[in-house]
Amino acid sequence: MAVNPDPKPGRWILPLVILGMIAFTYFFVRSLPEASPNTTLALGSTTTTPGGGGSSTTVPGTSGTTVAGTDAYITELDRINGEFQVLNTELVAVNAGFDTDPREIEYGDAESRMEAVATQSQALSDAVAALTPPPGLEANQEALASQASLAARAADEALSGLRSTDPGDLRRAAVSTFTSAVTDFDVEVENARTAVGTASPDA
Repeated sequence: MAVNPDPKPGRWILPLVILGMIAFTYFFVRSLPEASPNTTLALGSTTTTPGGGGSSTTVPGTSGTTVAGTDAYITELDRINGEFQVLNTELVAVNAGFDTDPREIEYGDAESRMEAVATQSQALSDAVAALTPPPGLEANQEALASQASLAARAADEALSGLRSTDPGDLRRAAVSTFTSAVTDFDVEVENARTAVGTASPDA
């Protein structure tokens, strides 16, 4: 009877299987095509908003709305609107104080305060005209610039009326126009907020 020199011949099967898997993996990986050196990833473009608006990213496949730019635009409108409201309160108070009998505000004080309102109103009007609106708000921007310009002209007319020999009708009419323009400006700011889906800071 022949003697089996290796009583456990099955123990060689596992190493042979592992060796075969390693060889297969090696030749399979070598057969794969190499990556092209010109391959680029589809990354979004980044732009910087002038005037401290920060940077904004446009994601491929989207409408391209620059969120940071829109936020900066609305923030600037809020600032201008707030200053217009303060100027309106001041102009109405000066006008009323000058008209009281006896006068609560004398001519010299009324003139300097109305002049300050007129100067600041023109500066705000210039700031609005310099704004670049986000896409879709072009018509709203035109309305905002129109109301800001009207307010600036009304403030100047109120000052001119005060300095004229007119009994006060021109001055009062100009103050009323200023108030209406500032009110309409506030409405247009809210319209801009609605258009971009931004909540009011007072909400």
